Amino acid sequence: MRKVIFTEFGGPDVLHLVDAEEPHAGPGQVRIAVRAAGVNPVDWRIREGQKLGAHPIELPSGVGLDAAGVVDEVGEGVEGVEVGDHVFGEGSCTYAEFTVLGAWARMPEGLTFEEAAGYPSVTETALRVIREVGVRPGQTLLVSGAAGGVGSAVLQIARDRGITVIGTAGAANQDYVRGLGAIATTYGEGWAERVRQLGHVDAALDLSGSGVIADLVELTGDPEKVITIADLDAPKRGVRFSGVAGSVPDALTEAVDLMARGKLHIPVEKSYALTEAAAAQADSQSGHSRGRRVIVV
Repeated sequence: MRKVIFTEFGGPDVLHLVDAEEPHAGPGQVRIAVRAAGVNPVDWRIREGQKLGAHPIELPSGVGLDAAGVVDEVGEGVEGVEVGDHVFGEGSCTYAEFTVLGAWARMPEGLTFEEAAGYPSVTETALRVIREVGVRPGQTLLVSGAAGGVGSAVLQIARDRGITVIGTAGAANQDYVRGLGAIATTYGEGWAERVRQLGHVDAALDLSGSGVIADLVELTGDPEKVITIADLDAPKRGVRFSGVAGSVPDALTEAVDLMARGKLHIPVEKSYALTEAAAAQADSQSGHSRGRRVIVV
């Protein structure tokens, strides 16, 4: 099968498409014929060699956590899924023609493989950081980097829970952020004052790692009310870096429920071929995204 790997840490150019042995489903796993794989910031952070404790790496390594496809092997002890089922979920080395998933759910009716591949990690992350930051219904949550995949999920989940959201994004994404139910404002010079004029902030999330931690702490008044998924230096300011996933199966179950109720939709901004994995990660790393980027297999 074809699979994207890297043999050294570095920029997008270290990614290579190679012929590799097919993986097989072990106990508690399913194997899928991949139809699409999600492109996440954690993918290029791992490729760069960033010290992410939740994702230890041995080289050579495959790439990717999220995928959607057709089940073609069912491991020992797995129930409720059969060969031929369409599923989406999380595993490893998903930029490939076949991958093994450790957590999955059936794809909701009407969802394409490309769309489904964009949900697993971002939904789990969104649910986790909302929980960890402790924001409650009736309070206001500030989201820095609101237009990306995790931001798109956070905005919609928070709205469904009765939380007011202020989202910062680029000028081109202001209407998009408003369309997801948030109060939108631009980042850049003077952004913190613009947020301050919009009202009191109870908690804040840094989803883009753009050097905003000090301002978020000032706006909330307490570093414990700020969570980041993007700034590895944030703990120096007393802010928690959230990088360890919670229950992915539970997150997928909640995502399916939200989608079924029409409360969660994350658009695919751009699709790439397996041969374009380097370009997909470079585009992800450049930021300014709206929704998700996926690799179509």
